[in-house]
Amino acid sequence: MSDFQDLISKLKKKNDSKIVLLVADGLGGLPLEPGGKTELETANTPNLDALAQRGTLGLSTPVLPGITPGSGPGHLGLFGYDPVKYQIGRGVLEALGIDFDLGPNDVAIRGNFCTLDDAGSIEDRRAGRISSEKAAPLCEKLNDIKIPGVEVFVRHVKEYRLVVVFRGEGLGGDVDDTDPQATGVPPLDPNPRNEAAKKTVEVAQEFLKQARELLKDDRPANFLTLRGIAKRPDIPTYEEVYGLKTGAVAVYPMYRGLARLVGMDVLDAGQTLDDQCSRLEAAWKDYDFFFMHFKYTDSTGEDGNFDAKVQRIEELDAAIPRITALNPDVLMVTGDHSTPSKMKSHSWHPVPTLLAANNCRYDNSTEFSESACLRGGLGQFEAKYLMSLAMANAGRLEKYGA
Repeated sequence: MSDFQDLISKLKKKNDSKIVLLVADGLGGLPLEPGGKTELETANTPNLDALAQRGTLGLSTPVLPGITPGSGPGHLGLFGYDPVKYQIGRGVLEALGIDFDLGPNDVAIRGNFCTLDDAGSIEDRRAGRISSEKAAPLCEKLNDIKIPGVEVFVRHVKEYRLVVVFRGEGLGGDVDDTDPQATGVPPLDPNPRNEAAKKTVEVAQEFLKQARELLKDDRPANFLTLRGIAKRPDIPTYEEVYGLKTGAVAVYPMYRGLARLVGMDVLDAGQTLDDQCSRLEAAWKDYDFFFMHFKYTDSTGEDGNFDAKVQRIEELDAAIPRITALNPDVLMVTGDHSTPSKMKSHSWHPVPTLLAANNCRYDNSTEFSESACLRGGLGQFEAKYLMSLAMANAGRLEKYGA
């Protein structure tokens, strides 16, 4: 544990309070023109605005000022883990997200099917977003690859995405990706970042050699790239740090994997926000803390579709009454990072954050927006401290010192 988590662990205490963390992925935005409104400010959000009036607002920094986070670091910060100390490979998250039981001798890899042209250069990094129906049999084909001294597991995730796991003694996880993040160039070679990863590179090279032969006639998915090559880190659980029994209501594999990584029970959440709310209601008596994830504020931002992101925020707002009807003692609404439609990507901008609780200090906010959060009572703070604020407002922390 970090020193901060160690302190929280020593101060934690039990009670019957309920805490909900609602993460609208990529929530923060930017106006399209100077002086304009962000997506959140444009959206009609009567329920979030009403919640702001009985809560307190602020802006959370996912990692550090000016650092643009991926979804992994962004969520770890919200969970109260220092995202600089705990660096989690994408392969680990994808594997855990599909319920693969990663062991201590496993190296997990996120794979993307891709299209190679006749010269061996990447024509399409996602193989035309091949359907799951076409990709799953290709994963079964790759699962037959044999490498002496190592077990190889290949599992389909969704569409063009897959997980590859190497299991064996002496494997290290610090290996560079083979995806060059560009087209018109060949895939990169896997390169070790330290001595311990050299054996993993040898295994990866042999795997890719056999994969190229197996997939050569399967255009558009005639090869794959390897990303997020890593081993499962040693990380304290929510129970150890906070003393909370936790449930995750998430749909996408990566976010389910993040939840499982920190010891949350991952609940079957269906496919829609309505399904997620129903699952939250059904499990309400069974857990102290719920992590609820909403993806589409991020994907619409990455598409550069301002209006669609506004619509998704309004969809989220419409679900708020079902959550507040459960009377959580603490309800937090925020994002893991900002994804402005104007930029079509994740960004470094601080994220709008709302905390509503009976004991919070109200700050006279009348709406939930970036501009209101800039003036809010929480101020600007590192996201890793949100959980200690939640614990305090839930009455789950003892006094520190005499």
